[in-house]
Amino acid sequence: MTVRHDGPLGLLSPQEREVVRLAATGAGNREIAAQLFLSPRTVGHHLYRAFPKLGVGSRTELAALLAR
Repeated sequence: MTVRHDGPLGLLSPQEREVVRLAATGAGNREIAAQLFLSPRTVGHHLYRAFPKLGVGSRTELAALLAR
């Protein structure tokens, strides 16, 4: 496994990273799903896995984390 050193996003899989970036802009699960050709349920799953890795509990915290 390769460890990436690009801040907190380095802890995420490439798919989680894309979902998180879009969620941080305020996009909803359906919008993210349409852009990435995923189901809204899959988007929710990626966010569910990414939040603990990033130490956040909400999309607001996520946006603040990525704004740093």
